Amino acid sequence: MFKKYLLLGLLLSLGRLAQAQDPQFTQFYAAPLYLNPAFAGSAYAPRLTANYRNQWPAITNYVTTMVGFDHYFDRINSGVGLLISNDNQGQGRIQATEIGLQYAYQFQVSESSTVRLGLQGSYVNRNINYFGLTFGDQFSDRGFISGSSTIDPVAQGGFPKNKYLDFSTGALVFSDWYWVGVSAHHINRPDQGFFVNGRSRLPMKGSIQAGLRIPLNGVTGLSDELDREISISPVILYKFQGKYDQLDVGAYLTYSPITVGAYYRGIPFKKYDQTINNNDAVALLAGYRVDKFSIGYSYDATISSLGASGGSHELSLSYIFEKPERRTGVRRRDKKLPCPKF
Repeated sequence: MFKKYLLLGLLLSLGRLAQAQDPQFTQFYAAPLYLNPAFAGSAYAPRLTANYRNQWPAITNYVTTMVGFDHYFDRINSGVGLLISNDNQGQGRIQATEIGLQYAYQFQVSESSTVRLGLQGSYVNRNINYFGLTFGDQFSDRGFISGSSTIDPVAQGGFPKNKYLDFSTGALVFSDWYWVGVSAHHINRPDQGFFVNGRSRLPMKGSIQAGLRIPLNGVTGLSDELDREISISPVILYKFQGKYDQLDVGAYLTYSPITVGAYYRGIPFKKYDQTINNNDAVALLAGYRVDKFSIGYSYDATISSLGASGGSHELSLSYIFEKPERRTGVRRRDKKLPCPKF
């Protein structure tokens, strides 16, 4: 209980002058619009996605929910996307709601390789809720003292808010068997603070995504040659924001309709502090895909010095609608992205 209050207090105190970092998803390919705006329209059909993540529930909840919709327009080789997310930190005491619009343009660079370039503009509403918090004068040597505090939440601002615009960009190159993507979020470094203008700018976040699709049946293993897809996909995701960086290394095994995967997150040979290891988590995931519907679940086991955090639970849902017929009545075979769906 003490650790829970301590972490919550630290979280709120950092709200005044924060070097915050973005929420993360273990199933990052199940949240493609959040990973990189270049993924907008990458299903070549109307796609609806939903993601839920509950991080460290044994200490204090970091709950992130997200809904996305995107579509591809053949005539203009372009994809558009809408991304709505809500992030709750410390039992919802700090909340951020974001609405983002995305555009991606696609073109061929060779017979086997395709490039996608993406842009995103977002509106963000961020606030702190002081009501229901406990303060220092409500504790003594014997523990918590029931009753009101001498600190007036209304005088503290009650619900301080900050609204701002946020811009991101990304690029992706892929073929039938590989993909490499780069993205840059918060390129305008918006001020997300509540009290000190100009001193709480959100650090730009960059990431590199890459992987291989190794078919174990047919030539491509993309289910267009045989009824059942059997493949293995080693993947990496490198992220950096502010002075911190992180590496996800893992692999997926698909034996349709089942996909299983495992990840390690951290950079063990790099330390920011000699007393703190740079190991974050080991994650396991399982996904099921039938026709146009996909569902995935993953669990992160904490291996950092944080200790018994309760890990992280994540659920993803995706549905790809039937692709509209082109007016000419002729379907074009678009090159499929080989990256996993979870």
